[in-house]
Amino acid sequence: MGKDLRNWDIENESYWASTGKSIATRNLWISIPSLLVGFAVWLYWGIITVQMINLGFAFEKSELFTLAAIAGLTGATLRIPSTFFIRIAGGRNTIVFTTALLMIPAIGAGIALQNPETPLWKFQILAFLSGIGGGNFSSSMSNISFFYPKKVQGYALGMNAGLGNFGVTTMQIVIPLVMTFGLFGGNSRTLEQTSGTLIGKIPAGTETYIQNAGFVWLIALVPLAIIGWIGMNNIRDEHVSPDIPNPAGAFSIITGMLLVGFVTSAFGLWLMLPETSTGLPVSGIGLSKWVVIPLVAALTVILLKMIPGAVGQNLSRQYKIFNNKHTWAMTIIYIMTFGSFIGYAATFALAIKVVFGFQHIMVDGIITHDTVNPNGPSALMYAWMGPFIGALIRPVGGMISDKIGGAKVTQIISFVMVFSALGVAYFLKQAYVSATPEDYFFPFMVLFLILFAATGIGNGSTFRTIAVVFNKEQAGPVLGWTAAIAAYGAFIIPKVFGEQIKAATPEYALYGFAAFYVVCIIINWWFYLRPNAYVKNP
Repeated sequence: MGKDLRNWDIENESYWASTGKSIATRNLWISIPSLLVGFAVWLYWGIITVQMINLGFAFEKSELFTLAAIAGLTGATLRIPSTFFIRIAGGRNTIVFTTALLMIPAIGAGIALQNPETPLWKFQILAFLSGIGGGNFSSSMSNISFFYPKKVQGYALGMNAGLGNFGVTTMQIVIPLVMTFGLFGGNSRTLEQTSGTLIGKIPAGTETYIQNAGFVWLIALVPLAIIGWIGMNNIRDEHVSPDIPNPAGAFSIITGMLLVGFVTSAFGLWLMLPETSTGLPVSGIGLSKWVVIPLVAALTVILLKMIPGAVGQNLSRQYKIFNNKHTWAMTIIYIMTFGSFIGYAATFALAIKVVFGFQHIMVDGIITHDTVNPNGPSALMYAWMGPFIGALIRPVGGMISDKIGGAKVTQIISFVMVFSALGVAYFLKQAYVSATPEDYFFPFMVLFLILFAATGIGNGSTFRTIAVVFNKEQAGPVLGWTAAIAAYGAFIIPKVFGEQIKAATPEYALYGFAAFYVVCIIINWWFYLRPNAYVKNP
């Protein structure tokens, strides 16, 4: 346990049965909870902001959407360097160090939430740092791909990603519960609006310890870092990590590469800031997000390659994935599945609160959205269900794809996503102009849950496709890269929802997503399902 592995020959069935399977299983079951907590810290702003509204924090609703969006942008960008950590720094070194780094935003959030006078920009900086948890997905998936033979890649990657994604659901259940008592001490605040947990509504006037939303994750992070160090392994073979430095050297390399992602993320956020920005000590130039995101991704790739010495040379070999047309096809398809899942997960709770938690009343010919709806559903009671279903069903998607082919499964769920998105758009539109929006909550919820389920199955099917299409050396980096670009969904979807909520047209966001899904159907068919496809139904 904990030692570096050599001559790792898992495609040899006898070696796999006698040696490889037990080692791979141990690494998988340490990887899963580490990834779970990473997702929780990355996306907890979707729940924290709901409670900030309930506690009367003095921020606009559209400003609160920026917290999830900023965390989404940073987390996605950090996945780009994280894609290449395993070959350069080793799996054990990477997972342990990046898990330990999550303590920084968790402690910071707990401290900031204790003070209701904390300015918006400080929360935005903490959201920026919580992107570390988002970046961890790419290194985790790349690492696990090296531990399992191709015949069970769909299962292994589906388990790691699916159960790791339970961090979203776990966070959405744990945070509302731990805020109800003084687990870590400190001052409480009084709810101004009705809140809720998995087990019921909490009335206004209840004392709440919102700081626990950050501090609670230390209970898992500290032991996970220790367990990972004792129980995980680096693989020192040529096709995985042949030249790993000592742990201190590995940690410094990871830190330097993460700093590149932080710098490009900050640059991207500055480019998007309006020339006059409220709530922030700086202003930007107001560039469109559709221009900035590709620019940030490209700049990150270029700057990483410019790192001198062995790191830059190593990246040159891994960057060969960009010469493969399947890398780009699978990137787009994975945006549809994982990008949708993670974006909706980041947005779901706040969207429920904003759309169904307020009455939309006509006053002097204008619909207002500021009157609290006494009959509105509690976002904290329902928001966990979508990510729960999407994560739970992901391994199932991988196993089905192992039997009937990943591309076929992807095509089926793509059609489901189109029609579900259009249905959600319809009921959002009806609810956002109604004085009784709760009348539309049930069909909205059912369709959104179907949409989440489809994204989860599609995540499993795309893992299978990547594992079959690419060779062993490229499959890990491709998994990391596609996950990095798809993770920008955690920025785009909250950002678009926030913009459309402000414009009073939330349904337009879903129309746009549905149109993108149609494009993905065409790409998947052309590459993998048509007669004479490049690879038939991988």
